[in-house]
Amino acid sequence: MTPSTQPSLRAVRVLARLQRMLEFADAGLTIPQYRMLVVLSEGGERSARLAQRLAVRKPTLTALADGLIAAGYAERASEPGDRRIVRLQLTDAGRAALARADESYLAALAPLLSRMADPDRLVDGLIDAGDALDACLPARVPAQSPVESAR
Repeated sequence: MTPSTQPSLRAVRVLARLQRMLEFADAGLTIPQYRMLVVLSEGGERSARLAQRLAVRKPTLTALADGLIAAGYAERASEPGDRRIVRLQLTDAGRAALARADESYLAALAPLLSRMADPDRLVDGLIDAGDALDACLPARVPAQSPVESAR
């Protein structure tokens, strides 16, 4: 079996192409901005925990957060009872931007899914992969994540 026919390698190459497809979608957000808004939509987070969940270093997170705050999509809020603790939270404008991006990404994937014999199989597989990422990423955040080195 040649390297190009190995199923895992083929899957990696398909994922890279899927990412590129999403990057070209007119979502109004970059993929890193989208990822951060998705995490923030689940509830406010302290920056250390947010960096861990996104598998990025704190300086990268700070730059990303600053851009989202400047756009009005996120805000910093003090923790009740301890003003030293600052959490990032999604604003109403951030929720609207996330909803627009969700629609854009779904629209970008629709032609692909419509050509597949069993699109639910792909969707279910990606959800399983997301669950596996949630289980293994927080336990091991490298000094420089693959996401950062791919930029």
